[in-house]
Amino acid sequence: MTRPQSPSCQGAEPGVELMTSDSQARQERERDGPDPLPVPEYCRPGAGSGRPPPCQLRPPAVLLRTVRHLLHLLDRPDPGPRAPAAAFVGDRLRAVRLDLALQGGAAAAGPAAAAAVLEASLSALLCAAARLRPDHPRLLRDQLHESFGSLRRCYGDGHGHGDGDGDGPDPHPRQPSFQALFLLYNLGSPEARQQVLQLPQSTRRHPAVRRALAVDAAFCEGNSARLFRLLGALPFLPSCAVQRHVGPARRRALARLARALGTPRGQAYPLARLARLLALDGPEEGRELCRLHGLPVVDGRDGGEAVAVFSRGGFTADGPPPPAPCALLVGSKLRGRTLSQVVMAEEPDEEEGEAEAAPAPT
Repeated sequence: MTRPQSPSCQGAEPGVELMTSDSQARQERERDGPDPLPVPEYCRPGAGSGRPPPCQLRPPAVLLRTVRHLLHLLDRPDPGPRAPAAAFVGDRLRAVRLDLALQGGAAAAGPAAAAAVLEASLSALLCAAARLRPDHPRLLRDQLHESFGSLRRCYGDGHGHGDGDGDGPDPHPRQPSFQALFLLYNLGSPEARQQVLQLPQSTRRHPAVRRALAVDAAFCEGNSARLFRLLGALPFLPSCAVQRHVGPARRRALARLARALGTPRGQAYPLARLARLLALDGPEEGRELCRLHGLPVVDGRDGGEAVAVFSRGGFTADGPPPPAPCALLVGSKLRGRTLSQVVMAEEPDEEEGEAEAAPAPT
């Protein structure tokens, strides 16, 4: 069998596509802002077509530069309209994974190089999902699940399935962290939990995995106080992975409070305490959350503390939960770093910072 040639495209966009995209340059600038990213769109080869020539495939080092470039877009104070920006970043990250697959993945690029590309593209996709609001969130979810699957296969191809205690190959160094991200993104899923519990013992004992299992347990048990306390202690990337579950978790917490505190005449609950309990960005977000769920908020006399009033039958939950801004739970954890510094590991995240981590499963 003929061994595939090494990819040789050293630019973010292959030369053929640079020529074919000239006619679309103006539309690209209008769609993507004054500084469009020179990276190719996702384009799956047609059935029966041969492998693209090496000059059209980007080697892993160039793919990593492409991911870094996309992260710079997300780092801008205003990356443009959120939905188009999310679609743009998602499409280009799919192209990164496709380039890697077409050149043979881990078998051709090497397990370490392939894993680095897949880890970076998956992390960038999580950042895009947390920072932007796509028009079609289901498409982004499907892409994230595909990315997790590609990364798991890469780990299996390159490092086997040993237990890390001498009975087989050690796991990839960052595999526990990304298994934890997988569980946090799929919080409450029995299948995701079972997959994590079937990992080698050394991986299950990793602080990131133990912390993710603790968050999953609090979420499934409905222990809102512990859940939001754990979410507040998560590093940035795990917080991005879990952000989509914050809105539903807050709604369930409000529903439980309504059942516990609701009386015919109404019982007051301090709005500031509610904001702390649900890890909201402040009392004003708590006020809006109460309004959306049919709970009146009464301001105290003479500048006194505002309270939410829980009355029997007053709680309503119509439609999907509102999107949660999560400046406290997610955005504040960058602490002055750029997304590129976090994703590309230029500055390590607080991976060892544990708070109420679960006991290591046996």
